[in-house]
Amino acid sequence: MLRITGGKVYDPANGIDGEVRDLFVSDGKFVSSGEDGRTIDATGMIVFPGGVDVHTHVAGGAINFAPAMTPEDHRRTQAFIRSQSRRSGIGGMAPTTFATGYLYAGMGWTTVNEAAVPVLSARHTHEELSDIPIVDKSTLTLMANNEIMLDLMEKGEYERAKNIVAWYIWAAKSYGVKAVNPGGVAAWKWGQDAKQLTSPIAGYNTLTPGDIITQLARICDELGLPHPMHLHCNNLGAPGNISTTLDTLQHLEGHRAHIAHSQYHAYGGDDWDEMRSETTQLAEYFNTHPNVTTDAGAVLFGDTVTITADGPWQHLLYKLTGRKWGNLDVENETGCGIVPYTYRPSNLVNAIQWSVGLELLLLIKNPWQVFLSTDHPNGGCFWRYPEIIQLLMCADFRKECMKKLPDNIKERITLPELTREYTLYEIATSMSAGPARALGLRQKGNLGIGCDADIVIYEEDKDVARMFGHPRYVIKGGEVVIEEGDIRATPHGHEFIVRPQYAPDTDEFLRPLFEDCYTMQFDNYPVEMERIENPTIHDCVQKS
Repeated sequence: MLRITGGKVYDPANGIDGEVRDLFVSDGKFVSSGEDGRTIDATGMIVFPGGVDVHTHVAGGAINFAPAMTPEDHRRTQAFIRSQSRRSGIGGMAPTTFATGYLYAGMGWTTVNEAAVPVLSARHTHEELSDIPIVDKSTLTLMANNEIMLDLMEKGEYERAKNIVAWYIWAAKSYGVKAVNPGGVAAWKWGQDAKQLTSPIAGYNTLTPGDIITQLARICDELGLPHPMHLHCNNLGAPGNISTTLDTLQHLEGHRAHIAHSQYHAYGGDDWDEMRSETTQLAEYFNTHPNVTTDAGAVLFGDTVTITADGPWQHLLYKLTGRKWGNLDVENETGCGIVPYTYRPSNLVNAIQWSVGLELLLLIKNPWQVFLSTDHPNGGCFWRYPEIIQLLMCADFRKECMKKLPDNIKERITLPELTREYTLYEIATSMSAGPARALGLRQKGNLGIGCDADIVIYEEDKDVARMFGHPRYVIKGGEVVIEEGDIRATPHGHEFIVRPQYAPDTDEFLRPLFEDCYTMQFDNYPVEMERIENPTIHDCVQKS
């Protein structure tokens, strides 16, 4: 039994806004009362549900390729947390697996969603996830450029395509679907991209990116997945892409959807020297469509490495920057690109990107719809989240930071006009309760009876970044894992997976296609359950 007394509790899932109340924990869950066991006196402290990162990249082939390309990051980047029994190896933009768990827990985050996994590399990804301590994990399967699925959509065989998607999710032992540049990575194999949603994809006669977006969103809904389609829109990062983003949202009408790293999809202008923010248009859409959520993908100035399954964009970024570059093709499924990058406040484009991420977080009114993220490591490293929280809560701090931006930027952004300051209740929503609900993880981000006892306790401090960067206690499943800034325990987290329903003859249908499309044998392709550390399976019920 664990009792937490005297703290100001912020629990948006249950409408609790800074009330002083006691919390009781038994067997890893919240209970209504109790007496025996340890008591933590949280008087003068702030009590939040553990943080939930809806969009990050912490395991798998790309995040391994990145540090291999950038060994210098391990020398120049330091991100430490104290521990009497810490394993060695912390450092770099993509820290080692166990260090990832230390760093997330060291800020108060207890659940993370690895947002892009090809099935072909899912087995290795799960093994890496099992080595990330403390936090619970989930993964999303890359599907928007899978050639078997696209061929079926081209032929109009929607029901068969739906069965194939369900089969791939279960084969990967994942939690849902990630759609990256739908059709664009398939087109990249022909040396092209897919920037127009209504134009046929290279290699196909009639199939368009818009068709993929609409059908895949419908499939996710009808399969009963707890998390909707997680969409990385076409035309990422390009000036003027706001029109593509709004067109994409029109294709999603009537369906749930989560838009990934929306900062990279909210630009106006016809070229780089004319680039500007168009966040007011995008925020207006979110403010009138509560069925759609997003993570900000906020940018922070400094060095990072960009990693994405959007191969065409990464090749363009290489051409724009001249930095070292790597591209991978995952047979039949997707692609990947890696480019090191430095965001500079003196660079007009980077300054607009920094502003756009904050603008979306401030202009979208409902924190249940917009979540804290940097699309780690693309916009910045996840352990810099306390900086973003300070920018959201402190308008004066934002103004000081804006002084570093180019003089000619003010006519291109909205940030100078925004005076909103997040409350602690809104921060708790955006960093925990909101992303948990969007993922369909009702037991997370919630301090209610019967929910998982994932708790972070912060000392009240006027220095917001220091407060959120150094929690006094972090409790995972009822166990104290961080105390006085020191790691006290490194339990294995759970991994959430879904089991969608699909037609019994799907294996028979797919087997011969593997002979044509894959170098791996069909029977060796699905991930075995014994590869999953502490699995929690959600059986999906199809919706008509």
